[in-house]
Amino acid sequence: MGVFVYLPLVLPLTALPVARLAELHLHPRLATRLLSVLAAVLAVCSTLCLGLLVVVGTAQLAGNPLPDAWSDPEVRRAVPYDRIAGKAAMAALAAVAVCCAAVVLRHRRVLRGARAALAGLPAGELAVLTDEAPYAYALPGALPGPGTEPGTRPGTGARPRTATGGRGRIVVSTAMLACLDAREREALVAHERAHLAGRHHRFLLTVRLAARANPLLRPLGSAVAYTTERWADEEAAGATENRTVVARAIGKAALVSRPAPAPTLAGVAPPEPGPVPRRVAALLGPAPSAVRWPPVGTAAGLAVWAAAAGTLSSALSSANAAVALFLVLRAATQL
Repeated sequence: MGVFVYLPLVLPLTALPVARLAELHLHPRLATRLLSVLAAVLAVCSTLCLGLLVVVGTAQLAGNPLPDAWSDPEVRRAVPYDRIAGKAAMAALAAVAVCCAAVVLRHRRVLRGARAALAGLPAGELAVLTDEAPYAYALPGALPGPGTEPGTRPGTGARPRTATGGRGRIVVSTAMLACLDAREREALVAHERAHLAGRHHRFLLTVRLAARANPLLRPLGSAVAYTTERWADEEAAGATENRTVVARAIGKAALVSRPAPAPTLAGVAPPEPGPVPRRVAALLGPAPSAVRWPPVGTAAGLAVWAAAAGTLSSALSSANAAVALFLVLRAATQL
């Protein structure tokens, strides 16, 4: 196994420059997808290598949780042994499992609470809540109110036919609507509709879980939170055909609103207010190029190829370590 088992644990150090290049130079749709895949692959590889280190660190210990045959003297002599790395990996792997479970449980709890708050409201894409706090966010997979589609029964999971194809609902407070004029409200709804149509909550949940699996991947989480908002901004600008109105709506809403109830949900106001001026400036400029695979000589191409190289190296390193350990155990035991 050698150094290959440790390489996927440190390769996420490349996440920061890649995230910066991608969010600045790639189309937000491409950047979101690229960074999410990058985060998922690097997180899986680093978690796999933690598991391999647990095997290496516990194979020679009495009472280890591995199969009994793996405690034979032949195996103990064949398996590379590192007690310190093994014990550290056990603690790290347990922490990863607890943190990821906490993220998923919180995400589901927030979804249930948000859906419960919509109980009794008329069915439809837009759900307006009477509230003095200004907010707006996209709620994926929300169940409809009393007016479900004809031929369905309440409680059967039926969803209303909306512009988002029944993928969820747009939740807006009356205080938020009062802050915007008619054209800005249209832009706001188009922005949240883009979050639902693009299923941005899945990308946000993916990078958040990846950051829990390996803290070095946190820059990708911040970058995807920004690129999903930019993606929705551009979709709203295309739907309304007025980039200035969208920029004004985003700026006004971000100034008065609070973030979505959970970082894994998409809203008009991001968890961190810092990127809002950048979003407004981008909307006041020309639309970004939708080139899917930029040339290598550009900054965007550098981001894409660096991300691809880092991901491939991590995958190959973790696969090499896993195969090496498997061959060792196979030679020493009856696997």
